Amino acid sequence: MRMRGFWLGLAVGTTFTCLLGQWVFSAASGETDPTKGISPEIVADYVHSVVQADRTFYQIEIVDRMQKKGIAFASENWRMTGDLPLPAQFLQESGRLLAEQKKRIRFRLISSWAINKEHRPKTEFERTGLTKILENTDRPYTAVTTEGKTRIFQALYADKAVSQHCADCHNGHPQSLKRDFKAGDVMGGVLVTIAFP
Repeated sequence: MRMRGFWLGLAVGTTFTCLLGQWVFSAASGETDPTKGISPEIVADYVHSVVQADRTFYQIEIVDRMQKKGIAFASENWRMTGDLPLPAQFLQESGRLLAEQKKRIRFRLISSWAINKEHRPKTEFERTGLTKILENTDRPYTAVTTEGKTRIFQALYADKAVSQHCADCHNGHPQSLKRDFKAGDVMGGVLVTIAFP
């Protein structure tokens, strides 16, 4: 019965996120003129708020609760073990699924200390942004840049350790580049990318 509630909660949360994301995208993609549509800054804030809420809920109400009760555990190799994905993997997989839909909005985690090298900064915007969000954790670092021939808006938000469990997982990983994280520390950033039509 409890597992059914878990899966129902996960399905409802995922559906809500997808529907809100689709609404935000459709509202923003019609016009790039701020007087006629929603600005990319506001769209990025909406997307980030939903992503952050989903991951926080997943960490606290699913992963932490299931592990405390001994029902299920989160692990790095969740595909092979049948365990739950780690919260960072939950966010990355959600972002991957959104990117596969070929919409104009994407999100992913990046960090200068990422355990997985694929999630380290790749562009000058990302390298600069990771420095700037450490200086001011309450404001995203934003810019309009290009990706190939496409103009894009990017916003990088500070990604803080939701709980001490998140920090401990990174601190204890054999491939970790930083081992002194505490709950609430900035561990990287959530990068939201919006392509202009």
